Amino acid sequence: MNPIATIYLANKKVIKIELLPEAAPNTVNSFIYVAKRGIMNGHAIQRIVPENWVDVTYSAFHNDEAKYLIPNEFELNKDIEPLDSHPGCVCMGGYGEAGIASSEFFFPLRDCPEHKGIYPVFGKVLEGMDEIYRLEKVKTRPVTDYPEPGIEVNEPIEPEIIEKVELELFGVEYPDPIRMSAQNLPKCWE
Repeated sequence: MNPIATIYLANKKVIKIELLPEAAPNTVNSFIYVAKRGIMNGHAIQRIVPENWVDVTYSAFHNDEAKYLIPNEFELNKDIEPLDSHPGCVCMGGYGEAGIASSEFFFPLRDCPEHKGIYPVFGKVLEGMDEIYRLEKVKTRPVTDYPEPGIEVNEPIEPEIIEKVELELFGVEYPDPIRMSAQNLPKCWE
């Protein structure tokens, strides 16, 4: 049985996702690593781009323990065919065309064929798509001090808080993620 992550929001809504280790094993390990340590708990969703995605964080949750990079899933696991990114998927965010990622995930709001092989699909939404679509429509303001040019960043005016994330691993032990040793960390983590 695949692991289940339940994201409890402060507004008492729930987003439940099935993690897909067969589709992106190291990416799933990274998500589990962060969730088990409570790093997402109390975090405000940081980026919403209507008609594109709801991006949970771009700052590694403002937590030093989440400031690490993992290699491109499909270079690491060459035998795995990347899944298509579309509404109902959960994707790992990344930095650049190399597909380098960490623990920053997002929910696509449209079909995103340009993501294939770059932003791994590592989960599917089982419950809470209505909440994701609600988040798409909350009032936002542009973030003007984002350090990378040309990237649209809008944050909710009223914070949308992840209260906690609970995991059901069904007795399976998942290892810590494989990390990159030499790391030039993204400017948005500073």
